[in-house]
Formats: sequence, structure tokens, C-alpha cells
Amino acid sequence: MNQSMSLPIPSAYSQESYIQTVNRYPMLSLEDEQRLARAWHDHEDVDAARQLVVSHLRVVVSVARHYLGYGLPHADLIQEGNVGLMKAVKRFDPDRGVRLVSFALHWIRAEIHEYVLKNWRLVKVATTKSQRKLFFNLRSLKQSLNSMSLQEADAMARELNVSRKDVLEMETRMSGHDVSIDPTFDDGEEGYSPLAYLASPDENPAQLFEREQTERLRHTGLVAALENLDDRSRHIIKARWLTEGEAATLHELAAQYGVSAERIRQIEARALQKMRAAIPV
Repeated sequence: MNQSMSLPIPSAYSQESYIQTVNRYPMLSLEDEQRLARAWHDHEDVDAARQLVVSHLRVVVSVARHYLGYGLPHADLIQEGNVGLMKAVKRFDPDRGVRLVSFALHWIRAEIHEYVLKNWRLVKVATTKSQRKLFFNLRSLKQSLNSMSLQEADAMARELNVSRKDVLEMETRMSGHDVSIDPTFDDGEEGYSPLAYLASPDENPAQLFEREQTERLRHTGLVAALENLDDRSRHIIKARWLTEGEAATLHELAAQYGVSAERIRQIEARALQKMRAAIPV
């Protein structure tokens, strides 16, 4: 699949006309989505892939609106998001049991993030994972256009799980003067384009989706495994392993049930063994 597929191009329309055009494409039912996804996945039916893409173009428009504050053309943001959508359709597996829109959001945002970091006015504005998080959240969380107070910086640092220093440094970068997006270095220092900072395997949309799915399956498995235990075993496991406070000791539970600590240990061991068999690895 490539960009030559017959799709409406944002730059060829006025913004309003393009949005009206993509909004006229009908949303797909689950059955139609599965049928088309399987036609592409199993037989590389390009027309099926095109229908999957065009039915989700409105999603790209919605996502792209959230990035208008960086001063980049809306049509360009949409076009980059459309590239992410096509990548998502290409990789979508209908057997995963998830709707295409949930899978595609990761790819749409990834392409738009890459475009913003490549084309916005500051080089090296977001060189680490925490700085990228700050870059894309600072404006929305900041309460005013004035300089940030220490109290506001502390609150934002707690919200984003970064240091106050990182927050203040990012605000300084974002309020600084324009610099070249492709600088030359006269002192021999090695330069890196924003793409180099986006190459972290942790940020791959497919891996993010896979990790989220795995965690969801594990949580579901944990709930099911607990439900299959008898009341005493369930209580022992929760008291020993799933409490937010201090875990109960074997002796405390032994006193509660009127048995030996060794007996509690045996019940716990059998319950854990049964649960491990029910939780996906």
C-alpha cells in the first residue's frame, strides 16, 4: 500500500471542503470492517484497504486539530496523519479482536509527532522521552501565557512525572528564538536531526499496542484466576499479594483461620500455581 492510492488529498481542497468530503464517507460496521480487513490481510485486496482508509479519514482530521498550536498547516498535519493511517491499515490484523480505530490512533499520532518535531522552530526541543512528553503537553497544561511560577512548574512536574527543572527548561526552549532546523556545526560537534530522537523502540506504535494488549490480557486473566479460587484461597492471595498496604504475614493469617503457618503457605502455593496457569505469559 502506498500514497498513490486514490484518496482525497488535503492540499488539493480548501480545508472546509476536504473535511466535508471525508465526513461524507460512511463509518464501517464491525462486520464490514472485519470483511475488508480480512480481504486486505489475506489477499492484499487494495480496494478493501482503500475503503478501510477512507472510512477513517475523519479520525485523522480530529487528531490533527490537537496539534494546530504549533503553527504548522492543518493540511500538512492531516496529510502526515493519513500516512500513519495507511501504515496502520497495512499492519492491522483482524484476528486481534480490536477495532481498527483503536489500533490506528497510535500510528496517526506517531506520524504527526514526527512531523511536528522535524518542522517546528526549535532544534533538539525534545531529545528524550520525558522531554517529548513535556513538549506535547506543556501548552495544554499551562494556565496562562505568562512566565510559569515555581508552584505551577511543580504541579506540572507531578502531573507528567518529570522534574521541575525539566519543566522550566522546556518552557525556556519553547519561548526562545527561532533557530535553524538543520544547523551546521563549526566546532566538529556531531549533529542529530529530530528523527534520531524518535527512533526509540519503546515508541514504536505496534509495540505500544502489543504491550497494552498484553497488560489487558494479564489483568483479565488475573481477575478470572481469582474468581476460580475458593473464598479462603482468594482472601489469602489478596492479603499476601494484592493489598495496597502492608502484606499480611503467614502467622497473621494462620491465627485468623485457626491453622498453622505452614498450612497457609501450602494454600498460598497451590493458589498461585493455579493462577499462573490461567494468566497469559
